[in-house]
Amino acid sequence: MNIDRLVFAFAGFMILLSLALSQLHSVYWLLLTTFVGLNMLQAAFTGFCPLARILKAMGKQPGRAFN
Repeated sequence: MNIDRLVFAFAGFMILLSLALSQLHSVYWLLLTTFVGLNMLQAAFTGFCPLARILKAMGKQPGRAFN
């Protein structure tokens, strides 16, 4: 799997996890959903994604979105 797919999979997992936790525990878990969404939005405009940099340092294959 390349970096792009890993970033999207991780973001999707974190959103689903925070939605589930907000229903089970506290509505404040929705702040995690907000953070992930804002990070995806800024990455779309700037091309900067902290997770993509971490994955690149770990030797994962780059995709087209995050170089």
